[in-house]
Amino acid sequence: MNTSFLNKIFIPALALLVWNCSPKNSQENSNLPLPILGNRHVEEFEKDGKKVQDTVYHKIAEFSFTNQEGKEINNLSVKDKVYVADFFFTSCPTICPIMKTQMLRVYEKFKDQQDFLILSHTLDPTHDTPELLKDFASKIGVENDKTWHFLTGDQEKIFEIGQTSYMTTAMSDQAEPGGYLHSGAFILVDQNGHIRGVYDGTKEDQVNRLMNDIPKLLQK
Repeated sequence: MNTSFLNKIFIPALALLVWNCSPKNSQENSNLPLPILGNRHVEEFEKDGKKVQDTVYHKIAEFSFTNQEGKEINNLSVKDKVYVADFFFTSCPTICPIMKTQMLRVYEKFKDQQDFLILSHTLDPTHDTPELLKDFASKIGVENDKTWHFLTGDQEKIFEIGQTSYMTTAMSDQAEPGGYLHSGAFILVDQNGHIRGVYDGTKEDQVNRLMNDIPKLLQK
């Protein structure tokens, strides 16, 4: 069976599973601790002569991309930071403009928090060069890369980290408007590289919930 076809079925299904694991938007759980999403397993090892078990959680893999200022952004760049990740491309004719409008709300609220970042990955790195991304950022009101990084790089690595680490849809698809298939997910990642929430970046109420959840991690 065609691998691309399997990806179209499997990846969105996995993303939906993670999405459904997120806390619902209700008053009763608005102050509950955020879960750690994704697969996990228990490792057993010996410590001080005793067998000890430890739960190992899904974690964002190592990465290295280039931002709108031509700087390398990698795992060390987000070490001990809380950040929100998403996937887009500047010529996107569908949901990307809505996503960026909503992400601007997040940016405006948290841009002065020194331990907070936004990572927006382009799915079209051939077109979306650092220079073009810088111009795009400036046009939507982001004048520097202090908080919001617009990332470009090797396309296959962007697809891979989107699908396997952030557990979202990110791939080429010539049948889709603009030539790419991606979700509108905003993924909240904690200081240890664990996914703590997935939100629909096209819906104001979901982004409100994201903005309510971010301080829960920043306080740690």
